[in-house]
Amino acid sequence: MRAETVLPAGTWDVAAEIDTVLIDFDRRHRRRVLLRTEQGREVLLDLSQAVRLREGDGLPIDDGVVRVRARPEELLEIRAHDPGEMVRIAWHLGNRHLPVQLLGDRIRIRVDHVVEEMVRGLGGHVEAIEGPFDPEAGAYAGGRHHHHDDA
Repeated sequence: MRAETVLPAGTWDVAAEIDTVLIDFDRRHRRRVLLRTEQGREVLLDLSQAVRLREGDGLPIDDGVVRVRARPEELLEIRAHDPGEMVRIAWHLGNRHLPVQLLGDRIRIRVDHVVEEMVRGLGGHVEAIEGPFDPEAGAYAGGRHHHHDDA
């Protein structure tokens, strides 16, 4: 089975979903890769240029669509007492050029004990979790962007 295009999340009929692939953040920026679905099928992703696969994207194949899912990873979830404190923490994370997932009242980053201590020093609350990581693409990444308030 071969997928030669990517359907952005929310643009395809979920009734066409026939299977899923779980892919961690590091492996979701691809042009060509052989993926194994949850049902054990092999799907060759074969694109003309590399794209960043996002949670909920679809890979159309002959008999339907394979949904891309973000594989759960060890993460830190950051919260703050108030919006001003959260902006300050976000500024410091951005200053370090870390991949971050913005979730409204919280931020997710990959486990990093140095950054964890920095956030605590700024008054933030940090909780170790395991969950999907789908960080922002960045201002200069081009193409599409997502605004997630769930997960």
